Amino acid sequence: MISFIIVLFGLTMLFVSATERIEGYIKTLSVQGILLSILVLFDFEKFDILNFIFLIFETFIVKTIFIPFFLVKIVRKNDIQKEVESVIPNLYSLIIASIIFALGFFISYWAIPFGNIFNPLYFGISFSTISIGLFIIIARKNIITHIFGYMMMENGIFLLSMSVAKEMSIIINMGVLLDIFIGIYLLGLFANKIQAAFDTSHIDKLRQLKDE
Repeated sequence: MISFIIVLFGLTMLFVSATERIEGYIKTLSVQGILLSILVLFDFEKFDILNFIFLIFETFIVKTIFIPFFLVKIVRKNDIQKEVESVIPNLYSLIIASIIFALGFFISYWAIPFGNIFNPLYFGISFSTISIGLFIIIARKNIITHIFGYMMMENGIFLLSMSVAKEMSIIINMGVLLDIFIGIYLLGLFANKIQAAFDTSHIDKLRQLKDE
């Protein structure tokens, strides 16, 4: 069951690599938050009670509800419906993401001898998620899409940390969560300011910010 959820989590990255709808990105973030919450529940015995409560709060309340709600407000305020333009066509993006996803399974197989240190499948899929999130940031030209890519990379990092859950401490989790809040707030503020100044959130307009 856990393996199925981890693979399903990885498959969500293939969806976002092929979609142009901003709504699809937001729904994917919520789904990823739910899947991470389920994984935390299944791995309950790995955590002390305080750490477990914090992880449920982080995955279900923050990742599934709060952050998507915050991003919906940014999208509606700036009237962004879809990705304006991609550096790479969606079909090629899907192919590249599929290759990265397959590479994640190869890494999982390679990591089997280290299974006493970390969960191989967690490790492989988290690598794929982080890599595809970075690819989305590179391949998309809409600032709001970069925020989604950043969040998905963070979800991949969270999944990676769960592979060595016994080594995690609540202090580290709180630090990561604080970084998320700061990053999302600053990126959201940045997107709003660019939209207000140029009436668009296309990153090509950032070239107009250079000194004359």
